[in-house]
Amino acid sequence: MKKNLLIIILVIFSLKLLAQEKKISIVAVGDIMMGTSFPSRNYLLPKNKNPFADVMSELQSGDLLFGNLEGSLTDIGKNAKHCKDVNKCYSFKMPSYLADYLELVGFDVVSIANNHIGDFGKTGIFETKKNLDKHNIKHAGVYGNETVIFEKDGVTYGFCAFAPNRDTPKLTDITKAVKTVKNLTNKVDILIVSFHGGAEGDKHTHVTRKTEKFYGENRGNVYKFAHAVIDAGADVVLGHGPHVPRAIEVYKDKFIAYSLGNFCTYGRFSLSGVKAYAPIVKITIDNNGNFINGQIFSARQTKQKCPFPDDNNSAFKLIRSLTKTDFPEVPLIFDENGNFYLKK
Repeated sequence: MKKNLLIIILVIFSLKLLAQEKKISIVAVGDIMMGTSFPSRNYLLPKNKNPFADVMSELQSGDLLFGNLEGSLTDIGKNAKHCKDVNKCYSFKMPSYLADYLELVGFDVVSIANNHIGDFGKTGIFETKKNLDKHNIKHAGVYGNETVIFEKDGVTYGFCAFAPNRDTPKLTDITKAVKTVKNLTNKVDILIVSFHGGAEGDKHTHVTRKTEKFYGENRGNVYKFAHAVIDAGADVVLGHGPHVPRAIEVYKDKFIAYSLGNFCTYGRFSLSGVKAYAPIVKITIDNNGNFINGQIFSARQTKQKCPFPDDNNSAFKLIRSLTKTDFPEVPLIFDENGNFYLKK
């Protein structure tokens, strides 16, 4: 009897130890706009072309895959922007069949909190959510769909997303964002927060730690926001919006990417200079959400070509440089193979 009791105790202890040692890998990318049928179907790839084909192995290397869906995923709806010249109107209408590729590559969750989710009005937002649901891709980032909780491989994830734009939970209302995060913390194992914020373009690669404005719009204080949501219970913070990569940070053992840049933005985006960099960031965390290590795989894109491996490792080199400049107090060590970890 005592022997059986000892075995039971040992089994329980072993299971608890295994749970404590569980590691989770998250792969994250930036803006995804796989081609648009507006203003012309000429901005679409050939229908049977997988836009992620050249980086499939990197995207599928983790336990969870995240990206920012930059636009409406819809076949219907009218352009909600008032444009004198539709050829100069940057509204993105991704045909619904493109969701097949999001599912094929294995995207688990996407942010829809950005300045293009409302390009085709309420219809476009509704259709985007419907098409993502059809492919079992979790999403959050618009009013009425501020958060989502889901389970994968025995881990319960919480996700919420913010932006400074119409239709989205506000990045600029940090008090309310903190409340949203606190409401999720006790319901999930790992809590991921996404934001679409900061000024845009290659003149805005640095994290200023101040409120950023662009074309007169308040794009938020992304540094203050990221720290506040981690203080409230977030485990991982994934930023996008500036269309360029920015620095990474580890704050209170939690990982922050301040901008993952463009990733798969076919046809309509400016891809000059560092805007062409398409980093794929993979981080490993423990079951408490604490950062263990990470890796940056460098990809790039052109107007005519979706993400492909960059032998020059440009995205990694840029993020490494920006991190050392913007966060010199953070003891992150980078090797020459794209790996990074905290100095012990």
